[in-house]
Amino acid sequence: MNYDYLVIGGYFCLMIFISLIFKKMASKSTSDYFRGGGKMLWWMVGATAFMTQFSAWTFTGAAGKAFSDGFAVVGVFIGNILAYFVAYLYFARRFRQMRVDTPTEAIRRRFDANSEQFFTWIIIPLSIITGGVWLNGLSIFASAVFNADIITTIWITGLAVLIISLLSGAWGVVASDFIQTLVIAIVSVACAIVALIAVGGPTEIVTKFPSGFFIGPDMNYPLLIVCSFLFFIVKQLQSINNMQDAYRFLNAKDSKNANKAALMAGFMMLIGTIIWFIPPWASAILYPDAAAQYPELGAKARDAVYLVFAREAMPIGTVGLLMAGLFAATMSSMDSALNRNSGIFVRSFYATIIRKGKASDKEQLRAGQITCVVNGLLVILMAQFFTSLKELSLFDLMMQVSTLLQGPILVPLCFGIFIRKTPSWAPWATVLFGAFVSYLVLNVFTPQVVGSWFGLENLTGREISEFRTTITIVAHLVLTAGFFCATTLFYKEEKNTNLEVQEAFFKDIETECVAAEGQDIVDSMQRHKLGTLVMYMGYGLTAMVLIPNPMWGRLLFLACAATILLFGYLLKRSARIDETNNLSKASN
Repeated sequence: MNYDYLVIGGYFCLMIFISLIFKKMASKSTSDYFRGGGKMLWWMVGATAFMTQFSAWTFTGAAGKAFSDGFAVVGVFIGNILAYFVAYLYFARRFRQMRVDTPTEAIRRRFDANSEQFFTWIIIPLSIITGGVWLNGLSIFASAVFNADIITTIWITGLAVLIISLLSGAWGVVASDFIQTLVIAIVSVACAIVALIAVGGPTEIVTKFPSGFFIGPDMNYPLLIVCSFLFFIVKQLQSINNMQDAYRFLNAKDSKNANKAALMAGFMMLIGTIIWFIPPWASAILYPDAAAQYPELGAKARDAVYLVFAREAMPIGTVGLLMAGLFAATMSSMDSALNRNSGIFVRSFYATIIRKGKASDKEQLRAGQITCVVNGLLVILMAQFFTSLKELSLFDLMMQVSTLLQGPILVPLCFGIFIRKTPSWAPWATVLFGAFVSYLVLNVFTPQVVGSWFGLENLTGREISEFRTTITIVAHLVLTAGFFCATTLFYKEEKNTNLEVQEAFFKDIETECVAAEGQDIVDSMQRHKLGTLVMYMGYGLTAMVLIPNPMWGRLLFLACAATILLFGYLLKRSARIDETNNLSKASN
């Protein structure tokens, strides 16, 4: 009997239940559908902020990088950690205080309506491309696990994500992110503990890693690793703290909850970075030929190393739990993008351009649902296209998409928060200039050319890949960001037709948001619904004790179930306390 299929089936049932239980909360208005009405508690927002920077790529492409290159992959995630702490210190509350339902509405307030349209038709296509990368990464892993057809996996997973986002909007998306965070935590912690025991402890990983733990193979110039590490941090600071990705903090019920959400995401990323890569690092010692077990994946064979560890070292059923974690990671990234894109299209194009302000809220809600379906199908088709790129590793694919395509867009959306006096053409001109910079990086300032300036010769394949990403980041940081800053020289306040709106925008982002009246009832509802869902998840994990495993395997599943059940109990208990307090207030 294949218990892994039962585990995955149970997970999908739970996801469908989430969409149904939160459907009513998302159908009240477009604000509820696109951002939960700005009524969510910090721990829900923190979970979705964390999960939007997490995808199946972490367990596949990044794990493959950890397996072959050791510690170097951690640089990407350290950047995430620092970025969330910077968000806690400065950006998170200001993003919530923009007082909008979608990112492009904030762009209109900060810049103007022309910039809003420009970014609408840049953000949506790039989100589809990125979503295709995420879904493609999952399909690679699933096809290796179950010998399933990649295209079939893409369609099944893509449609499941689409259903959740379509039925329950932001409430379902964020609720599923919270549940999926718990799934990820269970898989990661359980695998890390077993890996450390099997390999003999963290010291053994560092000393016995085959190619040198801190440098890895194919590196003639260790300085390139240091540069890559430093500039990845800079890149992630900008990638997380910008108006495009601010939508997660728009969900928070007030400024303080937005801040707490950023802090929670930072701590979760910190803990995750420590434990996620222990299994692939250990596998490099325990199963050095792990990548060779899946030659059909071509250059992406090493991306299945987590699977090899789960099959070889973990109890029966763990592969299904791991796959549920992978589905969770991909679904959380995709459904957030679908929900955001729906809001962007409806609020910034359908309602303003097509309907010219005449569309009712109900009409906009229906348009958002239709847009969600179209976006979901396009992401699925994009993932199909990426299956033809077997010669490119998933890590390199993800890095190229994020640095070459997204880099120019993020510059004005990040710097525009604190560089205020820019002309109306500054944001779109910066993106176009940044696209030219990306072209130069690809075709002129190649790693070989730039390397020759510093005496770096005979670069290895890994060094070329690392150096190319670093050059791209530096180019956008210096040239593209420099261009945006230089536009301030052309700013003339008397020609600024959007001055009044901009001044109101900057006043708002410095003014604290306070939770609306009646929020206590919504808080209690969130705790109660999530507590119920978490309890069901705990019951499912408890049932995994019945799978025929050694005693230590059964105890491992039992410990995981007990932890989840405790979370569910605490949530439901806090909901009951809230309800009691609300009744007491009402009676007084």
